[in-house]
Amino acid sequence: MKKIHPSITLLIAAILAYGLLIPQLGFYWDDLPMSWIRYELGFEAMTKYFSTNRPVWALLYQITTRILPQVPMYWQIFALLWRWLGAVTVWAIGKKLYPRRENFGLALALIFLLYPGFNQQWGSYLYSHFFIVFFFFLFSYYLMLRGRTIPAMIFSALNLWMMEYFFVLELIRPFVIWTSLLDESLTTKERFTRTLKLWTPYLAVFVLAVLSRIFIFNNTIYKFNLKEEFVKAPVATLTMLAQNVLSSLWTVTGAAWMQAFQLPVTLTDGPRTIAIYAFVIVVAAAVILFGMWQQPQVKEGSPQSPSSTSVWWIIALGVLMLLLGGPPFWLTNVPVSLGYPANRATLSFMLGSAFILAGLFEFIPARIRMIALVAFVSFAAGRQFLWANEFRRDWVAQKNMFWQMTWRAPGLEKNTIVLINEELTYYADNSLSAALNWIYAPDEHDDQINYVLFYPTNRDNLSLNAGTPVQYDFLAGRFAGNTSQALVFYYAPPKCLRLLDPEIDSINRLIPEESMLRDAAILSNSSLILTEQGSKMPDIYGPQPAHGWCYYFQKADLARQIWDWTTVTHLGDDAFALDDYPNDPVERFVFIEGYAHTGDWQKAVEYSNDSYRVSKNYVGPLLCKLWDRIERETTLSPEQKSTLVEVRAKFECMP
Repeated sequence: MKKIHPSITLLIAAILAYGLLIPQLGFYWDDLPMSWIRYELGFEAMTKYFSTNRPVWALLYQITTRILPQVPMYWQIFALLWRWLGAVTVWAIGKKLYPRRENFGLALALIFLLYPGFNQQWGSYLYSHFFIVFFFFLFSYYLMLRGRTIPAMIFSALNLWMMEYFFVLELIRPFVIWTSLLDESLTTKERFTRTLKLWTPYLAVFVLAVLSRIFIFNNTIYKFNLKEEFVKAPVATLTMLAQNVLSSLWTVTGAAWMQAFQLPVTLTDGPRTIAIYAFVIVVAAAVILFGMWQQPQVKEGSPQSPSSTSVWWIIALGVLMLLLGGPPFWLTNVPVSLGYPANRATLSFMLGSAFILAGLFEFIPARIRMIALVAFVSFAAGRQFLWANEFRRDWVAQKNMFWQMTWRAPGLEKNTIVLINEELTYYADNSLSAALNWIYAPDEHDDQINYVLFYPTNRDNLSLNAGTPVQYDFLAGRFAGNTSQALVFYYAPPKCLRLLDPEIDSINRLIPEESMLRDAAILSNSSLILTEQGSKMPDIYGPQPAHGWCYYFQKADLARQIWDWTTVTHLGDDAFALDDYPNDPVERFVFIEGYAHTGDWQKAVEYSNDSYRVSKNYVGPLLCKLWDRIERETTLSPEQKSTLVEVRAKFECMP
């Protein structure tokens, strides 16, 4: 039987974990603003964006973005490719360091590939470039172990000059060299001398990189900020640092590995997702087991089998990698956690964590070891698939949000601020600001940014008082506006996106108080919405969703804005005839007003009662406010008067 190369085993595992949902994934977090700046504002804007943040890294983006268009699927494949190439390189390094046991190299690579402490693979535009730099770092080690010093130095320099994540980790090199010499018949002194000789060229590259960061590229966003704290309180600072180090080490090892066994939740994931999750685990286990079984096996106790001393050295090497992976974060007080998006810091610890776990597996008897390893990595693949599905859902929710926004607001006055709740998991508000400008200012390419989107909960310095100037720096451009020119939306799918009504939503307890949107509702100014079409959905948002309840709701709310009550009622007739329904009782309010204004008091009362039944305590006061406005804005008549008496008695409105 023809053997399958370990790289194929790694590729299949990568596809199962990261690739099954690629056609349904999009851009996330920093992907949106960074790709918008590059593809919409141009190369100069991208250079300006990177001018204070890893300027050498920008050169890599100059190359990749000339090759790949702004299509999420291409970037997802690109990111998966570099993640896989990194894992193949780890396998090759493991094989070179421990040539007598190839199973170790494959185990090491699989743990590295499927490491469950990092769950941002699908932020593909950004993290493909992280994994390219990581590949440079790893490939320099592989070339070094092959005796290719000059190209290894070049790849080392590329890593060191581009970003800081793997900068200090470069100092693991002499220990790797020492490990590679363990099988040679050398005295300790000879091995030390040989290690120093082989390391010297790379040390020179490292020193040059340090000097360049001090004297040339010293404008990075992360500054060493413990010095001032140490001067003020040395003991407290050292104690805090020690606690941070210990906490981080547990986070990136034990806590991260345990995430592999977080099972799907039936209520949120559903039977279809759970079935695919099971498929991923079973197929991954079969492929990995077959790939491991094909590797040359060495009997325990034979002269060629690894000694326990070499296994302890594997673990020690992993611990050293962890300690050298942490300084970029420990010295800048950047948290190392498993939460999103902070778990990007775990990238620096992935290799060390993989070495430690692979080393620990070596202590397990051979027959049990393979089963334990296959179980771990296959469950890790399943866990990554579940995260991929969460990213898919967030992309769908984000697309629906902006489609609904364009239905409700075909155009926007320039310099408008959009306030919204923090509902989407994998998007910051500055991410959505990019999309907002991309949609509502598709032909603007200068550094004057027209729109900004904020989560009030994420902006401590944002005033919710009218008349307050607001400025925001996108690095590639600036926004200047005022809180008097704001729109306030609430979004909690499957509820429709809803432009808040200052009169009603300021007391709407269906909107969580912690969102701060009840306080912000008073700022919502629908006159900023232009009825003529000025928005244009980018191609990445795909075809327009089917016109269900939310479409008719948004169009009716737009018609209400211009007092086109006949259109509101026609849309209402179509909406209520659908095999769809409102998920928020307040979504009926626009139609209640429409029927009242056109004299169909019976329907207005009927839909009021439907909303009231959802929650008498929460919806009753809102209906009272609504009917007060209806009284104020409709013509006095016997029908109006009798209806008002009926609904106020029903909803217990205060006189």
